[in-house]
Amino acid sequence: MKRKVLVVDDESDMVIFLSTLLDTHGFKPVIAENKSEGLRKAAEEEPACVILNAMMSDENGIDMYIRLRRDEHLKKIPVVMLSAIPQKTFFQYRKFRDGSFSQGIPEPEAYLEKPPEAEELIRQVRTLTHG
Repeated sequence: MKRKVLVVDDESDMVIFLSTLLDTHGFKPVIAENKSEGLRKAAEEEPACVILNAMMSDENGIDMYIRLRRDEHLKKIPVVMLSAIPQKTFFQYRKFRDGSFSQGIPEPEAYLEKPPEAEELIRQVRTLTHG
């Protein structure tokens, strides 16, 4: 049985790239286009991993990540955060803005800049899903 990977991104080109890549490497992509749909599908589908665009409109990706980590049933799902912003800059910005990653919310298990290298993304997903 293929492991489910939830892809939450509002960019259709990135969704097509990620879902094709995941399917080609033996995963079952589950797609969500926004925070609400992503949270609902995370609860319903019980994915082995989430690939999340951090900078969806209105920072909904970050809001979704925080909600995942605060939910007792969803907080154990590993997350690969994607963003066009370099990792160090992203985390400095988050600390400055609201401190979310320093106030009990752990950093994501993986962080990759967009567009991610296909091999690196699959390596991260395999590691996080133990597959």
